Amino acid sequence: MNVITDLDEITTPFRRAVITIGNFDGVHLGHQALFKEVIRKSKEIDGTSVAMTFEPHPMQVLKKNYQPPLITLLEQKIELIGLTGIDVLVCVPFTRQFAALTPREFVEDVLIRRIGMAAIIVGRDYSFGRHREGNVRLLRTFAEIFDFELVLADWIQHAEAGTGRISSTKIRELVMDGMVDEVRPMLGRFYQIRGLVASGRNRGGRLLGFPTANLNLQDELCPKNGVYAVTVEWNGQTYDGVANIGWSPTFDDQVFTVEAHILDFDENIYGQQIRVNFIKRIRDELKFSSVEELADQIQKDVIETRHILHQANRS
Repeated sequence: MNVITDLDEITTPFRRAVITIGNFDGVHLGHQALFKEVIRKSKEIDGTSVAMTFEPHPMQVLKKNYQPPLITLLEQKIELIGLTGIDVLVCVPFTRQFAALTPREFVEDVLIRRIGMAAIIVGRDYSFGRHREGNVRLLRTFAEIFDFELVLADWIQHAEAGTGRISSTKIRELVMDGMVDEVRPMLGRFYQIRGLVASGRNRGGRLLGFPTANLNLQDELCPKNGVYAVTVEWNGQTYDGVANIGWSPTFDDQVFTVEAHILDFDENIYGQQIRVNFIKRIRDELKFSSVEELADQIQKDVIETRHILHQANRS
């Protein structure tokens, strides 16, 4: 996949570009269905499949002091879109100047002249341009004026009754509620955070007998405080683990941490990147009367985690 991070990098329009546009936070199954349709259409007209997204998230630019937690940071979003088979990903630097483009300027100057759009595939509530003035009705008018094809995609519904369409908002709510096992059918994978292993407080192994890898989060969406069964990816291998998110109330030091104890693992990974996949929430974070009581509970958490991960591997 060709990744473009500045529109000025595009010196020649793409061959009969078929494009879809969005933030694609989470790259969930709904997004993946859009990409699949873009690829199908591009093959039909012997064109180029293109996805356009924005960095940073538009809300971070347009709403002061608003930092929406991201389901997928840019690095992971690029990886996931690349796995779909899209030819080109255009990551537009989102600025107030770009946001000020009128709907016609965006379509005519960016999509047609710069990218070479022959067809666009979007959802039925798609909006674009300055103050989101553009909508599907206007886009249909532009399609007639500039001679491109507009395809409106249907929403992808969740398989289980009553949950409605798959959306980044729904996934974000579930993760924040700790219901990480319920987002897997929507994402097509487990929810993941990633980051560098930082120095902790040197008590996991020393005091508890369970050494942990501490992660510093950036703008990622953080699951609800508690203990989780997880898998940890490092150096091309995947390991079982138990993660704790919260304030470690037993120690009462008021420091928020995201830390993972990797089972059957004895490597020095400080400063290295790991990826943590959240399989299922085990329990709330609790305050124990002693370090010994906490260590006993962690041992029970490990046993429960092994059971959960064994079941997950069978499903």
